[in-house]
Amino acid sequence: MFVAPVDALVDPFTTPYMQRALLAVVLLSVAGGLFGAWIALRRLAFFTHAVGTATFPGLVVAAPAGIAAPVAAMGAALIYTAGLARLLRDGRLRADAATGLLLVAALAIGSILAGDVFASGAGVDRLLFGTLLGLSDTDLWLAGAVALLALLSTALLGRTWLATGFDPGGAGALGVPSRLGDWLLLGGLALAVVASLPAVGALLVSTLLVVPSATARLLAGSMRGLLLGGVGLALAEGICGLWLADGANLPPGPAIAVLGGVVFAAVALVREAT
Repeated sequence: MFVAPVDALVDPFTTPYMQRALLAVVLLSVAGGLFGAWIALRRLAFFTHAVGTATFPGLVVAAPAGIAAPVAAMGAALIYTAGLARLLRDGRLRADAATGLLLVAALAIGSILAGDVFASGAGVDRLLFGTLLGLSDTDLWLAGAVALLALLSTALLGRTWLATGFDPGGAGALGVPSRLGDWLLLGGLALAVVASLPAVGALLVSTLLVVPSATARLLAGSMRGLLLGGVGLALAEGICGLWLADGANLPPGPAIAVLGGVVFAAVALVREAT
């Protein structure tokens, strides 16, 4: 009597395009869950969202200029990060204000390029919200490479990131290479953002890199719990979001984003009530 419910759960994943999307969700969940734990610990959620959105102008320019989309996206992310560092250098602007200012500027520039210069039309939806059901082999290889990078960097640099996350000044005094660790973390985040763009687009990178780990942080009592919880939630929300999107004929990226938001809100309400 359980055959029909099981079939209803499995059947959507029997098609090749759904299997590719499922593979992408698994790989990006590893990268997003591991890097997301450090994002949650270091309070880099707004910066991560901003960097993802800042890739929008680069993605618009990529095809007309004959540049590979990941290269263009990484270039835009680096320009954004350099501009943010320049604004913060003299200390006149708070970090959140400077981040928001450049975020608005990146969206405005991308919109102008898409609408008035390159006339991207409906392609803007794909750039902003991704196309999880239409990923290429290159997209999957990039997701796999970033998942491996997340595993290796967490194993090799986890103690450094943990020390600098809790006590940056004390970590430096103990000889922990905090500055180098910070740059390596930001570089890893930038690569994870770029790998997530084909699946969820410039506006929804937080779906994989921020929301699951933010939810796990409400429940986890240790760093290991945060790491494993982030990966597990990203995977569960990604698979469920894919299944719901297929059944309701919805775009997968926004469906996963809404599901992640609902789960976070539910966990936050339960935690506050107990």
